[in-house]
Amino acid sequence: MGRFLGIDYGKKRIGLALSDIMAIFAQPFDVIESKGIKNDALNILKISKENSVSCIVIGIPIRLDTSEGEMAELTKEFIEELKKLTTEIKIDVIDERLTTTQAERMLTEEANMSREKRKNVRDKIAATFILQTYLDIKAGC
Repeated sequence: MGRFLGIDYGKKRIGLALSDIMAIFAQPFDVIESKGIKNDALNILKISKENSVSCIVIGIPIRLDTSEGEMAELTKEFIEELKKLTTEIKIDVIDERLTTTQAERMLTEEANMSREKRKNVRDKIAATFILQTYLDIKAGC
């Protein structure tokens, strides 16, 4: 079993979280700049190989009314590109509703972080929430 990589995919930035080797805990890993779907997919696969990732977990931004908007469609295009480029790494999705809001609240209320610093950390914290939720659900199976 390898590590799990959590992804909060965005138009400008992509938040990444990485699990421990036992796939129990998620921790913030990195934020990378988006450079288009194909380049993003190639970059994620490179990072995955460098970190012995066996499963990539991507959050799908579902709205509160359960509809899907522009970001959900863009994220699905990114997922399809990843699937075209690899069969070695499992790719799974999870509803990421409110993870960015959770991350923003945590950074504002608990960490008392400035707006500029939050912008650079929020996406990898959201990816951590995505991945930890996934790991918790899978552990219960």
